[in-house]
Amino acid sequence: MLQGTGSTGALAKQLRGMMSPPEIALWLALRERPAGLKFRKQHPSGPYVADFYCHAARLIIEVDGQAHDFGDRPARDAARDRWFEGRGIAVLRIPAVEIFHDCDAMVRGIVALAAERLATQEE
Repeated sequence: MLQGTGSTGALAKQLRGMMSPPEIALWLALRERPAGLKFRKQHPSGPYVADFYCHAARLIIEVDGQAHDFGDRPARDAARDRWFEGRGIAVLRIPAVEIFHDCDAMVRGIVALAAERLATQEE
């Protein structure tokens, strides 16, 4: 299991209480275990906190608001994604606005990617 380091556990706990509206909307769907998949919210992972993590599929879902498009955030996000990918964990970034636009479609996409990753692991 991917675990946090240092103070990321405490940060994750704090972030669980401060989730954004799009994160809450997605969590309400993911906590129902679509296709039998278990997701964790605000999961400490090394030096980072993942918005959502499915251990079975080794998949992280990040909900990105507009702030992720500006300043040094794109470079920081890319470095973070490389860190996870170097550990065999895929990162799916979903624009926050898309969750409000069609949350069900986002969940279907997440489940499809998780199923694809699970099938690959079985080979």
